[in-house]
Amino acid sequence: MPGSPTPSERERTDAEARAREKEEQAKLPYKWTQTIKDLDVTVPVAGNLRGKDIDVVMTKTKLKVGVKGQEPVIDGELTHPILVDESTWTLETITNQKEISLHLDKSQKQTWWPALTTNAPYKLDTSKIVPENSKLGDLDGETRGMVEKMMYDQRQKEMGKPTSEEEGKMEMLRKFQAQHPEMDFSGAKIS
Repeated sequence: MPGSPTPSERERTDAEARAREKEEQAKLPYKWTQTIKDLDVTVPVAGNLRGKDIDVVMTKTKLKVGVKGQEPVIDGELTHPILVDESTWTLETITNQKEISLHLDKSQKQTWWPALTTNAPYKLDTSKIVPENSKLGDLDGETRGMVEKMMYDQRQKEMGKPTSEEEGKMEMLRKFQAQHPEMDFSGAKIS
């Protein structure tokens, strides 16, 4: 297709975009990282501050972080909702300074955030995020059941055996045959 970038052009463009995002994120007055389930945010503050000097307000959709009596470092609508009861903040000593450390539990576990808040000056391209491998135990019950069924069916196909759906159909046929012994199923083709 004319106009499509070559793999090397696409790689160069992606590398430039990653470098720009890294540079933009370094300009923020805080650092933040995320996994598919949560976010961690650190805000450096003066080493002489105590917990009572810190102003943190977390709601499902808003976040405000700063030092009392000063302009907040973070103050805005969150990109996506959080689970407030599962989210925490602490004041930690790091060498000769301190930092406010926040752990935010995402309410939508399968969503990557382009920014911490909607008013953040820079946004990440979430389409380029490569997630870490997850374990079956990390998935919710319904998703886990679906993945386990798919894995079982794949193993069955590889061994030339029927899938769970095909096994269900055969079991239904066996029950029907047991209930109707007078019928002849010898020439029946089931698909």
